[in-house]
Amino acid sequence: MIPAYNEAARIVATLEQLSVYLRTRPWSWEIVVVDDGSTDRTAEVVERFARTEPRVRVQREPHRGKGGAVRAGFLRSRAAYRFLCDADLSMPAHELERFMPPMMQADVAIGTREGVGARRIGEPFYRHLAGRAFNTLVRALLVPGIRDTQCGFKMFTAAAADAIFPYVTVSGWAFDLEVLYIARLRGFEVREVPVEWHFKPDSRVRMLRDSVGMVAELLRIRARAARGAYDADRGERRP
Repeated sequence: MIPAYNEAARIVATLEQLSVYLRTRPWSWEIVVVDDGSTDRTAEVVERFARTEPRVRVQREPHRGKGGAVRAGFLRSRAAYRFLCDADLSMPAHELERFMPPMMQADVAIGTREGVGARRIGEPFYRHLAGRAFNTLVRALLVPGIRDTQCGFKMFTAAAADAIFPYVTVSGWAFDLEVLYIARLRGFEVREVPVEWHFKPDSRVRMLRDSVGMVAELLRIRARAARGAYDADRGERRP
């Protein structure tokens, strides 16, 4: 599943790369582009591509933000494994196999750009430094031990997705934090998968504006967690 907002200029290249790779795999698959109320022709471009590859489709949603698009896409999906992929495909398509059985056995597998086996290519030093500072806060306040919550590549089993996403409230960039907190609260195993990640200069994340907003959202999630806002039905959906 690919959340997309005004991605008409680059979504076709991503769909082509994913489709070429997936056709070589023995999986039943589809690519769903969740159009987050784009004001450009993203949805029309995807629909045109889908005429040549019927396993690609678009899901049109009102504009809410990345988190809202991801929630809508995962809650509608009925796939056994639900993979989240950014529209810029900053991770090579062949890395997908590392998130799937038999190579990976986990309820939630998330890409990490940190640690042994991970590679960051082309990222400016200041962005890496800012990311590590933010992750230090995240580990201290919400999800200890997870080295990279913000990598845009994540896989959920159907059981995990169905138990987590009905409780997700964050519509913006920080939705990952809430997702991972709820996953752990519900007792799901979260594993990090080292990936090769390529920095894209046209990233939609704006350092100052979005960093301030994500820290504020982190504190709001922490406050909601302290009040027990995520405790309802705790564990009941765990397989």
